Amino acid sequence: MTARGGSGNRWRMRQDRDPYVDEALRRGFRSRAVFKLEQIQKRERILRRGMVCIDLGASPGSWSQFAARAVGEGGAVLAVDLLPMDPVADVSFVQGDFTQPETVAELAALLGGRRADLVMSDMAPNMSGNRTIDQPRCMELAEAASEFAEHVLGGGGSFLVKLFQGAGLDAYVRDLEGRFGKVRRIKPRASRAQSREIYLLARDYGM
Repeated sequence: MTARGGSGNRWRMRQDRDPYVDEALRRGFRSRAVFKLEQIQKRERILRRGMVCIDLGASPGSWSQFAARAVGEGGAVLAVDLLPMDPVADVSFVQGDFTQPETVAELAALLGGRRADLVMSDMAPNMSGNRTIDQPRCMELAEAASEFAEHVLGGGGSFLVKLFQGAGLDAYVRDLEGRFGKVRRIKPRASRAQSREIYLLARDYGM
């Protein structure tokens, strides 16, 4: 109990002194995670007006909020998560498991025959604190996300996914390099320095 309480206290202290938390509240975003996407966008310009974007593991919705503003009225943002999510303006939400046929069918109906220009995933499994357990779970989730992306992306599309540095990462990068024209690793400033998380951006699908 003491260790768990101490961990919770450390998390609260970190949140209290995190400028991104206050900035997210000030700007009307639902979590500090939005600044990771914003910083990637400034560097890579992955979101454009009129594009179709799918946000995997979207709840509570800050990435979807940002994406909807970026793609504008002519674009479309589809969000999916096992957890419920409060409505986001100009975002279509599906509650379900993106690896299951019924969820894929619901997303396909929303796409209406269109192909996605971008699939993005900020997902992570529930962490136990044991890397030998957590890292395989992270890789399994990332592999499921890349399989989904290949199913819905159009030619030249992009895939942005969160991973954690460790076993399996290099092999995953090589696999993406065989399917996308370019793959790069990104560590946005809003990603806490002590975190092992890293983002992979794969571009030019099928090229």
